[in-house]
Amino acid sequence: MGRYIQQSQTRSELQQRIAAELRAKAAAKAKDEGGEGGGYYDERDGVNDSEYIKGTKQTTSLAWAWALIFFLAIGAFIYFVILANQ
Repeated sequence: MGRYIQQSQTRSELQQRIAAELRAKAAAKAKDEGGEGGGYYDERDGVNDSEYIKGTKQTTSLAWAWALIFFLAIGAFIYFVILANQ
């Protein structure tokens, strides 16, 4: 019984050592990427990189019509494919 407890303690010490090494590697990688917390996900998306939106227009009120035309075109394509296979 004593050896079983000693064996399980050795495993937990090994697991603790491996976990500590993995934490150290993750911290070093995060430091290399430039952030303390995790690099890419330190701030919300779009806070600093919203330049790509400049010069774009907001969706018009006729967006539903374009969506309807798109789905009708897909439906017509599927209908013609079904007719061609018969």
